[in-house]
Amino acid sequence: QVQLVESGGGLVQAGGSLRLSCAASGRTFSSYAMGWFRQAPGKEREFVATISWSGDSTYYADSVKGRFTISRDNAKNTVYLQMNSLKPEDTAVYYCARRGRPMYGSRPYEYDSWGQGTQVTVSS
Repeated sequence: QVQLVESGGGLVQAGGSLRLSCAASGRTFSSYAMGWFRQAPGKEREFVATISWSGDSTYYADSVKGRFTISRDNAKNTVYLQMNSLKPEDTAVYYCARRGRPMYGSRPYEYDSWGQGTQVTVSS
């Protein structure tokens, strides 16, 4: 079972930027798609972004398209989420997850390993 550890969360003003990182253990990182999800208080976990095993294909939720960028470095076993133009409604715990196949997907049940999450708070 792979272990995923997120970092980079924090408090930022609206309009600001943060870069989240997710470090994965194991030697099979490059074989799987990865994704970012988030969960705000009182709400269900929602899809944010996903990237294929090679990094060539990405897909975003409409709410973050044009503001967030997902990327990966397979040599470092790390996936990133660059978040720009942050809004108060982006406030949530952000989770990275490994999808059980190479191509990307947006459904949480398709992901078999999850990190512990990192808090992102955007003040207005």
